[in-house]
Amino acid sequence: QVRLVESGGGLVQAGGSLRLSCAASGSFFTSRTMDWYRQAPGKQREWVAAVTSGGTTNYGDSVKGRFTISRDNAKNTVYLQMNSLKPEDTAAYYCHAQYALRDYWGQGTQVSVSS
Repeated sequence: QVRLVESGGGLVQAGGSLRLSCAASGSFFTSRTMDWYRQAPGKQREWVAAVTSGGTTNYGDSVKGRFTISRDNAKNTVYLQMNSLKPEDTAAYYCHAQYALRDYWGQGTQVSVSS
């Protein structure tokens, strides 16, 4: 069974930093690409970043140079280090994995950035 649990969200001032974590259960983790998405109120869910099983990373244009995705396969955990946060980064952040042709999502963690 696949289960994803995010943590690490909170309220931070503009220019600050947060690190999100996503703990995964199940044997799928080490072989799968893991993603972070976010969704702001009234907006569509937006892809933020991905890390492949081999450690290759990709980022959305809006976060490139400020966010860093990483993974620890020994801990079945993926991280999102967010620096130089802006008010427009305010959103619920979700961990995502695709496995056996199904999409799995965590419950989300809220990030709020004040100006």
